[in-house]
Amino acid sequence: MAEDYVALNFLEQIVEEDITNGFPKDDLRFRFPPEPNGYLHIGHCKAICISFGLGEKYNAPVNLRFDDTNPSKEEQEYVDAIQEDIKWLGFKWDKVCYSSDYFQQLYDWAIQLIKEGKAYIDSQSSEAMAEQKGTPTEPGT
Repeated sequence: MAEDYVALNFLEQIVEEDITNGFPKDDLRFRFPPEPNGYLHIGHCKAICISFGLGEKYNAPVNLRFDDTNPSKEEQEYVDAIQEDIKWLGFKWDKVCYSSDYFQQLYDWAIQLIKEGKAYIDSQSSEAMAEQKGTPTEPGT
């Protein structure tokens, strides 16, 4: 009898390709990065299931990394609610991280990229940027 074949989804294909190309399976890490500015919705649940599902499939840790980059809209109430919801869904994270914990490292990397000519500072006004970007119905310039 022929072996059963299970097709991989595109994310699993990427992970499998990385492993095939030499990425150590023991170094795999996944994450769920909510912004703690409100309660979770069904789209978050989908992302949680994907991230934690990959973690389970590859026996890899999944970190809960709060993207706390807008402090005026974020509250501990939402951090607590997000954690409770993830537990309710039946998942367990490896560690909790906050983007703000490594702002300095991100800043240092940005400076390094600028010095290497791999990034630049855009000094345009926000209006000029908006004009260049366009909208969903109008092309940018």
